[in-house]
Amino acid sequence: MRNAKYAIGQVVRHRVYAFRGVVFDIDPVFSNSEDWWLAIPAEIRPVKDQPYYHLLAENEETEYIAYVSEQNLLPDTSGEPLRHPQLSDYFVEDEDGRYRVFSPPH
Repeated sequence: MRNAKYAIGQVVRHRVYAFRGVVFDIDPVFSNSEDWWLAIPAEIRPVKDQPYYHLLAENEETEYIAYVSEQNLLPDTSGEPLRHPQLSDYFVEDEDGRYRVFSPPH
């Protein structure tokens, strides 16, 4: 098992599809349903033995949760803020525009 390339709070973009998002959880290997995996066309289906990332994702039209293999992600260097409505459930944005994990008071 290899280490995850991206970290929680990091903004990434999809290598093929026009969406980006912030990582809010990481699975060390594929951990979704077999039906989900088989629904991906075989010619582009990623291998299971790699980190998979849960993203608060968005494209030009909408915001959603995405589950993406590491091989299909690239760092997002645009510096543009995200607009996902659930961002504040997980993160606070610091003065540099980075997302830090939100820790509610006890």
